[in-house]
Amino acid sequence: MGTPYHLQSPRTILAKLVNMRQLPPGLPAPPPLPEPPSKTIRQPEVLPQRLPAAPSKIILQPRDRTSPAMWFAAIICFAFSIILIVAGVVILIVFLAVKPKAPSFDTANASLNSVYIDSPAYFNGDMMIVVNFSNPNQKIDVVFRSATVELFFQNRPMAVQALPPFAQRRGQSQVLNLHMVSSRVLLPPEVAMELVNQVRSNRVVYTIRGAFKVEARVWFSHYSYWMNTICELELTAPPSGVLVARRCRTK
Repeated sequence: MGTPYHLQSPRTILAKLVNMRQLPPGLPAPPPLPEPPSKTIRQPEVLPQRLPAAPSKIILQPRDRTSPAMWFAAIICFAFSIILIVAGVVILIVFLAVKPKAPSFDTANASLNSVYIDSPAYFNGDMMIVVNFSNPNQKIDVVFRSATVELFFQNRPMAVQALPPFAQRRGQSQVLNLHMVSSRVLLPPEVAMELVNQVRSNRVVYTIRGAFKVEARVWFSHYSYWMNTICELELTAPPSGVLVARRCRTK
């Protein structure tokens, strides 16, 4: 601490005053520091309690009355369903009682009369075929509305024969003679050469294909379907070629 003014000499006091005048003006005092924010304690939020929901009221709307048109359509559909069920049962009973079978087609005999190949590769031939149609059903009559028989060699058509419609009663068989004539049928060279080789080897193989539209008559009703037959014939060489083997299948 300094000496008090009343104990100092006048000379000393005067020197201090002079020195104070020569000093630069004092800097402004710095602003006071802000007080640190006080730590506030966050109070937990109090959620409002949810009140129990009031029971919902179920509003029953009046049901629309079914229109007469809807009732009529429902009755028609029900009757149609009953008719279908009854028809199915009747058809099943008839099928079990009648046991329908497809007619059979077989080649009873055949003769190869001539085979001639003209230049360059035109085929001419003459063949007689005896076919047998049988109706194995005991309660069904059949009618052949359309019947076509074709002759093939190496999948090449050689001749065709159309038959007029004919009927067969239950358990009946019928024999028909088919005259298959080939006139100037153009063959590829390899097919013509194969035919010549078979004639020389005394073994000629032909194929017969038949397509028949059959109408089956059961009591007062009838139904139609198609029947296809394939027969493979093996004959000796002409002019007196005879049938030595055959194999037929019907679908």
